[in-house]
Amino acid sequence: MEPDASPATPLPTGSGEPSSGRVVAVCASPVHGFSKQPRAAVRLVEGVGVEGDAHAGTTVQHLSRVRRNPSQPNLRQVHLVHTELFDEVAEDGHRVRPGDLGENVTTTGVDLLGLPVGALLRLGDAAEVEITGLRNPCYQIDDFQDGLLKHMLARAADGTVVRKAGVMAVVRSEGEVRPGDAVTVVLPPEPHRALAPV
Repeated sequence: MEPDASPATPLPTGSGEPSSGRVVAVCASPVHGFSKQPRAAVRLVEGVGVEGDAHAGTTVQHLSRVRRNPSQPNLRQVHLVHTELFDEVAEDGHRVRPGDLGENVTTTGVDLLGLPVGALLRLGDAAEVEITGLRNPCYQIDDFQDGLLKHMLARAADGTVVRKAGVMAVVRSEGEVRPGDAVTVVLPPEPHRALAPV
């Protein structure tokens, strides 16, 4: 079989079609805080992030990282979380809605945590983000809702820590994203690298 010469290949499903899901919500906040507010639409700006969001920028914008080294590249321009996580924590009595965990894009039908580094997500007609890594859950999650943090961390069968608080990405192609937009996953060439916190 000849190797694929294209820069990326669609993530296969059982039917051989590209994997796709849907945008449930888009959120932004102009100030640094834990949660973000749902919007009718957000504009993704190439190399920057969500227009008007406190975490948009070419260099790090998360305050803890700015204090350590403000000149680091911003690998956390866009935060994405899957609604399937909300269903999971609801079983233990937690009510989490889009934007509550500080994400910019809430999705359904896409295994965000199973994606490799460099996977592309096409959001709607034009916008595209590249997955850089995992969000590392922190104490602020328990400040938001007591007892929620323990649901953001688990152990795999081999003992490795599984972080469930979503993935981080950078914007590769700009465009407007709205609830209801399609999400299409495009994988990078193999070998794939598993996501790690960024």
